[in-house]
Amino acid sequence: MTRLRLPSRPHAHRWAPIALAAATLMGCTGTDSRSSGSGDVGGTVVISVAGDASTLMPGLVASMTDHELTDLLYDRLAEIGDDMNTIGDKGFKPQLAERWQWAPDSLSITFHLNPKARWHDGRPVRASDVRYSLALTKDPAFGSPAAPLVTNLDSVAVKDSLTAVAWFKKRTPEQFYDLVYQVPIVPEHLLGNTPAAQLKTADVGRRGIGSGRFRLAAWQPGQRLEIIADTANYRGRPKLDRIVFAVAPDFNAAAARFFSGEADLFEQLRPEQLAQIASDSQRRVMRYPSFQHAYLVFNMVDQKQWTQPHPIFGDRAVRRALSMAVDRRAMVRNVFDTLGIMLYGPFPRALSVGDTTLPQLPYDTAKARALLDSAGWLVGPDGVRVKNGRRLEFALSSPSSSAARHQYAVLLQAALQRVGAAVRLDEADFATFVARQRSHAFDVELAVWNADPSPSGLKQSWSTAGIGPDGANYSAYSNRTVDALLDSATTSFDPARTRAYARRAFEAIMEDAPAIWLYEPPTIAGVHKRIHTTRSRPDGYWSGLADWYIPAGERTARDQIGLRPAQ
Repeated sequence: MTRLRLPSRPHAHRWAPIALAAATLMGCTGTDSRSSGSGDVGGTVVISVAGDASTLMPGLVASMTDHELTDLLYDRLAEIGDDMNTIGDKGFKPQLAERWQWAPDSLSITFHLNPKARWHDGRPVRASDVRYSLALTKDPAFGSPAAPLVTNLDSVAVKDSLTAVAWFKKRTPEQFYDLVYQVPIVPEHLLGNTPAAQLKTADVGRRGIGSGRFRLAAWQPGQRLEIIADTANYRGRPKLDRIVFAVAPDFNAAAARFFSGEADLFEQLRPEQLAQIASDSQRRVMRYPSFQHAYLVFNMVDQKQWTQPHPIFGDRAVRRALSMAVDRRAMVRNVFDTLGIMLYGPFPRALSVGDTTLPQLPYDTAKARALLDSAGWLVGPDGVRVKNGRRLEFALSSPSSSAARHQYAVLLQAALQRVGAAVRLDEADFATFVARQRSHAFDVELAVWNADPSPSGLKQSWSTAGIGPDGANYSAYSNRTVDALLDSATTSFDPARTRAYARRAFEAIMEDAPAIWLYEPPTIAGVHKRIHTTRSRPDGYWSGLADWYIPAGERTARDQIGLRPAQ
């Protein structure tokens, strides 16, 4: 992990215990070298989360909790390998499909489903489910954010009940990945009779009946979600009996629940908590890789008329000026000390095409003020800039469940006020925040995005195809040159050309400044020492959770509950 020098400030000594704890704990990883045995089946893991799930429909996930639950409840046709390769099918592991065959022209792939695969209601997984799942993902009425990523998928034909043939419009490097990773397989017999537009709110979408190694046991909104081992699963039962997602109203409450012993795992420790855990005989840290990255999104369209530019942020000069008013490196140090990483563009560093050598807009408040002056935003008598009678005044939105984003909001408010902007802080519960995000009902917002392993995921956030209430291009940023470059980057079979196209796309995006690139959050979890973990992938620490275990001799009272939901 990159180490950032502590800033010179009178209170810097308060971080000394944290720095010592970090140095001691950073050697810990998500892998536990102790091996499991036949007596290690059973036990409960309670995960403390700051905010409830919003859906159990895998094509509509919005939060990390949504991602975790749907990944655990639903299997894919095949699972990406630990090396996160997205080209061809190298490294992919069979799940619902026990094998597959490519056509000589690569325009179709035949998937042979595992005859033992069952939905959690006992019905068999069939080829018709695969056909339905692709049609649902592509259906505009359903509104999956993955829809822009599966445009090359033409259709799925049902050869027989266990054989699905996927047809592609053209041969591309990631066509296999596009299908198995971006198209979650869902049960047609449960969802097919409900109009696609109603699945967002229909009760059937909250039942979470999938095919994974865990099944939903209970969901008490705002309190807890419990999933239990699917003991008859075709891939074998998980080692754990239960996983409980204990819902807290905010970050501090979630952390308190972990340190009090009510929970076994807390996903994102803060720097000040490392010193606390270093002296804790019952808990340890678990570092895990991640594709998460955070940025301040400028809404580039009018909130009421999406065909019109935003009255403030439709102007590139304003966006660039406000970007130059923010000392991003200092903010990372202020919030995360040495544990955070400054974001270098619209990508996390772990992404294969990430490029930290890209030129950055400088932190220069004098240039920021001059640029605002030249754009016609002149300082008024109260210090707030005005143009044509309109004040440079706007709301900065963030979710109340995120302590880091709250801190960033306060710092950004102060930084932007120094160049003549009046910034109101607007915190909302996570569900409201997401609803506003999807409907472009905000001025600027603090977004955290968990990127896909593939460069094609950039289309969701930064291509014209991702604009709309169900897309992930929340800024409504549109640049046809960027669209073309991203298309070229994701269709080239030459890795060097892919990186070159991606770099040009990044350069164009960063020139337009649709966002202020802020940070990659430190991904360090706290976990109870009795829990033996496995290696994590960057797309989710929970990727190996079904193989975590608690030795029989180390279990606590809650590990004895078994497979029934806790009361």
